[in-house]
Amino acid sequence: MEKAREAKVREAKVREVLVIGGNRYFGKRLIRRLLAAGDRVTVLNRGSAAPPAGALHLVADRDDENSLRAALGSRTFDVVVDQVCYTPRQAALARRVFTGRTRRYVMTSTVEVYEYEDSPAALVPESAVDPRTVAVDLGLPWEDSEFLDSHYGEGKRQAEAVLAADPAFPYVAVRVAHVLGGDDDFTGRLAHYADRIRTGAPVAVPLANRPATYIHVEEIADFLAWAAGADFTGPVNAASHGLLSTEDLCEAIAARLPGGRVEPRGVEVGEVSPLSFTRSYGMDNTRATRLGFTFGEARQWLPKAVAETLGKGD
Repeated sequence: MEKAREAKVREAKVREVLVIGGNRYFGKRLIRRLLAAGDRVTVLNRGSAAPPAGALHLVADRDDENSLRAALGSRTFDVVVDQVCYTPRQAALARRVFTGRTRRYVMTSTVEVYEYEDSPAALVPESAVDPRTVAVDLGLPWEDSEFLDSHYGEGKRQAEAVLAADPAFPYVAVRVAHVLGGDDDFTGRLAHYADRIRTGAPVAVPLANRPATYIHVEEIADFLAWAAGADFTGPVNAASHGLLSTEDLCEAIAARLPGGRVEPRGVEVGEVSPLSFTRSYGMDNTRATRLGFTFGEARQWLPKAVAETLGKGD
């Protein structure tokens, strides 16, 4: 009898978690963490990739409300983690579908919501962009990939605004710093610098090149898993402690490339290297820290991130 009672208690504690997207990079790591914690995880995507072993799989187009509702059926969830909400239209559809269906909705947002803020002297807190004051325009061509690419920060800002418009909707917007690390980094940003440093080619940066906050790929997976189980709502910044400059990145890469040299070149106009900025992208992580998450130091994990991304053979 005692064992049966203990089994029932354990069963009662199992969370039902839905992850929308999560096919690659830190999304995959998040799903593995949730499974390891004993959660019952369902992954919803268009069927382009199977989820990690142990997760249930639903196939649907998250932009098609009928498709989404049909796939979900009568399912309800303790937590929804939305990895692929990029526009206010997607947020509006999600709010309609998941109102009353989940007790917590965690949207992966971005540091790019602060693209109109500059922080040369101080890190930017969440209050710098209050989604409740952001204007929403559902009529913009959000379905156009080129428009969306060039309005990435605006799309995320307006998506947050849609979720925040209903005070009863239990949403969290995790504003993610620039992510580094992992042997599956698909962005090619550190590889760009490695190629330039190997050959001694100039590294093009703005004349006034500003630093930014970053987060390791494993750390953001930890953060999202933690946020899924917390009880706060609203925007929250996710960034490791400390700023990194383009020069810091280049020096860490050059340290792994014997004979490599860094040749920075400031340019007034024209294309510059990735992760070089004309404005500061520094996020204040005080809110998350006070809520109980412990961040690492960016300078401490940077060499590891470079080694993971470039590979042991470099």
